[in-house]
Amino acid sequence: MNNDLANQIRSKIDIVDIIGERISLVARGKNLFGVCPFHDDSNPSMCVSRDKQIYTCFSCHATGNVFTFIMNYDHVDFKTALKMLGDRAGINTSSIQIFKKTTKYDKLYETYNLSVKYFQNNLSSSAGKTAKEYLKSRGINDDIIKEFEIGLSLESRDDLTKLLTNKDYDISLLNKIGLSNDNHDIYNDRIMFPLYDSYGKAVAFSGRIYKDNGQNKYLNTKETEIFKKGEMLYHYHIAKEECRVKNSVIIMEGFMDVIRASTIGIRNTVALMGTALTKEQINLLKRLSQNIILCLDGDNPGVNATLSIGKTLQEIGIEPKVIPLPSPEDPDSFIIKNGKERFINLIENAINFSDFKINKLKENVNFRSDEETSIYINKVLEETAKIEDPIRVEVILKRLAKEFDIGYNTLEMRYKDFRGKKEEIKKAQPVIPNKKSPRKDKYIKAMEQVIYFMFYNDFAITQVEKEHLVFETEAMRALSSEIIYYYNKYGEVNVADFYTYIQDKENILNLYNEILAGDYIEKTTRDDLFLYFKVIREYGKKEEIKRLTNLMKKEVDPLEQAKIVEKIRKLRIGE
Repeated sequence: MNNDLANQIRSKIDIVDIIGERISLVARGKNLFGVCPFHDDSNPSMCVSRDKQIYTCFSCHATGNVFTFIMNYDHVDFKTALKMLGDRAGINTSSIQIFKKTTKYDKLYETYNLSVKYFQNNLSSSAGKTAKEYLKSRGINDDIIKEFEIGLSLESRDDLTKLLTNKDYDISLLNKIGLSNDNHDIYNDRIMFPLYDSYGKAVAFSGRIYKDNGQNKYLNTKETEIFKKGEMLYHYHIAKEECRVKNSVIIMEGFMDVIRASTIGIRNTVALMGTALTKEQINLLKRLSQNIILCLDGDNPGVNATLSIGKTLQEIGIEPKVIPLPSPEDPDSFIIKNGKERFINLIENAINFSDFKINKLKENVNFRSDEETSIYINKVLEETAKIEDPIRVEVILKRLAKEFDIGYNTLEMRYKDFRGKKEEIKKAQPVIPNKKSPRKDKYIKAMEQVIYFMFYNDFAITQVEKEHLVFETEAMRALSSEIIYYYNKYGEVNVADFYTYIQDKENILNLYNEILAGDYIEKTTRDDLFLYFKVIREYGKKEEIKRLTNLMKKEVDPLEQAKIVEKIRKLRIGE
């Protein structure tokens, strides 16, 4: 691979822009921080440096430049990342040849892709006239139909099956992945909504009736190898950019809610395709934004889902907001009835989840009963103990004191009881020890510090080369040699470009990552550098004495033993 081309592409791309399009970044000083997408992260632990054009996670120690980020985030190889960023930078990448890797799922994706196009063609044909009129009556215009690739299955039981089997797709495969059943089409005379994975590949369908024929309103694809509801969020691949711009993500229940929101220009939305929230979905959400808004259905199941999902998010350190819809509305029906402005107003006035939960606690309480009133107040205080903002806590306590004519101090004491229990539970949770690297002695630290100096200091490079400084491990020696070679060839060492240069040298790439992510001093003076050199030479002398001592123990000739003793003596006095 032409290293000059890679450096040219990297110099035209700002790593902050690329990472910022994929995860939410917040400026702190001269660097930016975000939730690391490479481990189960709740607090922003990934640092992105615009000056150095690299990223580092202080928790999982993922480190790299813009190419390594794209490779790991988008799960592509180096050439693909190079081409993606080259095309974005407007640089000719025709010299980069990419050979597509085949996977066992390729046939499945192909089958669904063909099915999407087939259903789209049906809707655009004369056979789709009635279905299209139905969609338009529901406010779904041609632009939305195109954006969401909406289609139509025909009344015949075998049209899709025949099309695909004629193209050499095995009928057993069609049965297996939910496009046919007993060798016949599953979907008949339904409006077809493709369901996508996080990469935008169609992996399933939801078919909706548009005629009053007594069938179930929706028919969804069964779970398959490529379609697992708990591992995907509908609209994720489209919502990513909008969530970054608006720094928030709105969670809805169904795909029709998301489509409806899109008709009024709200696209930072995803749907769960159900009412449960899985660990996989949480990880996807954290990639979109830490600012999560729940907009589920207003009926009892929707409210219960909001309470359950909100609690799950609270447990991982995210305080979501809630758009409470009136029962029995869902986002789809609310927007149809009330319009764009009313719905945007709801978004702008979304309430904190804890406030939503407190409001719900008030429902069906008989406040003429002292016992029920006491239970209610205790539940509110227990919920308030979960709130970290002291101002909000004080507002709630004062409101309770005024509403129920109870002394503020009494409420505060009870609140502190609940707060203390919360802290006890937190302390009682098992502490999972961090996997720490073996402790390094002063010699290893000195060697790694000198190599770190070489990343940023031309003088350090020339002195290491001039004085033939010897490092302990093979990886250290190889890395220092590569730095010296790179410097002599290009006249400088840019840490981001050097990543590209060594990206296929795994033995030193791991060490490079480890040192860059370490707590080392960047700037140095000549005196500092030579002090580290002295420590490293001291280590070399110590190791040589150890080697000679072992050699002497094995030597049987007294004259040879005397020579070795003399060498050891001279080493010890510094001759």
